[in-house]
Amino acid sequence: MKSTAFQFGDDVMRDLIAERLRSIKPSGTLAMAEKARELASSGRRILHLEVGEPDFGTPEHIKEAAYKAIKEDFTHYTSSRGIASLREAISDDLRRIGVNADPDKEIIVIPGSKFGIYCSCLATLNPGDEVLVLTPTWPTHFTCVEFAQARVVEVPCGDTYSLDEENLKERINEKSRMILICSPNNPCGGVLGRDEMRIIADLAEDHNLLILSDEIYNKIVYDGVDAPSIGTFENVKDQAIIVNGFSKAYAMTGWRLGYIVANEKVIEAINRIIQSSTTCPTSFVQKAGEAALRGPQECIRRMVEEYDRRRRFMVERLNGIEGVECVMPKGAFYVFPDLSTFKMSSMEISMRLLEEKGVCSTPGSVFGGCGEGHIRLSYATSLSTISEALDKIEEFLSNIS
Repeated sequence: MKSTAFQFGDDVMRDLIAERLRSIKPSGTLAMAEKARELASSGRRILHLEVGEPDFGTPEHIKEAAYKAIKEDFTHYTSSRGIASLREAISDDLRRIGVNADPDKEIIVIPGSKFGIYCSCLATLNPGDEVLVLTPTWPTHFTCVEFAQARVVEVPCGDTYSLDEENLKERINEKSRMILICSPNNPCGGVLGRDEMRIIADLAEDHNLLILSDEIYNKIVYDGVDAPSIGTFENVKDQAIIVNGFSKAYAMTGWRLGYIVANEKVIEAINRIIQSSTTCPTSFVQKAGEAALRGPQECIRRMVEEYDRRRRFMVERLNGIEGVECVMPKGAFYVFPDLSTFKMSSMEISMRLLEEKGVCSTPGSVFGGCGEGHIRLSYATSLSTISEALDKIEEFLSNIS
């Protein structure tokens, strides 16, 4: 009798997997990390400069708040919007940077800012809409837009993440629905100034566009740089969607806690997504988030001071390598050196660095078209690791120049 067992060939798999999943591409950052893990499993020593994760521990007062919540059995469902006391703490924290948000109607707590970007896109974008994405930018921004069946329109801002007003204007048309920004920027560390943000706000107002602003690095800036929030511009208060979280500033990547600030209608739509998916953020993690905002902020200052030391060291070393140009970042914890003089794709450079020298980086091409010719290096790791990795990068580039 002929077997009726499933044969999982390409044709069958195409039938099993939904078409919408085709828009989700593998993460360039995590793909490099996976390749690095393969090499490490064979005994290779790998220097990791690819993942944007603070190498500091979560501050003690934040961990203690979680322990306390667990001991007190604060371990059950909460409101899908997040506990009221955390939303109030977020509102107070926002007020310090000039953003006024009603904690009951205009703030929702989410399990990680990445999920917040997905929710924001799913709640506001329709198939065929166009999203003007200032690039280079985090690859997940592209994925979230495309998963909502909208189309990415890149607005190149170079390796300083500087806005060209005419460049943005000429890409606006009747299909435009949203402008997506990330300042301080991942991958280059650039920061949009107040004048540039005003231009974005005014264009959004004139053309009735939403603005999705990823502000996850807003507390990690250097040299007194101002990183204004789009929420400080009252003319687009109802059009602005701010996504932020606790991962970067408080070294809480694994806690998965973030929040969205938007007008009441958008928050209600996102709340429906939360209710039908994750139900609510983890209860005791929310108590940790509240402690992060209400507690001492000295932990951030200490981390930023150390990032600053690494930033200066890294940029000086990179600019000392013949053929390399590296702009000094103003925020976040990445550098984005230009290696275009070496006449190789960024993917080839990253792969060869990993395979030949054991240095894991992220190819610039994954951050948008204007990222080609660059690689992203994270300085959210120890100075000794950075120094050793830069020695190997210099050795590699010297042999191909």
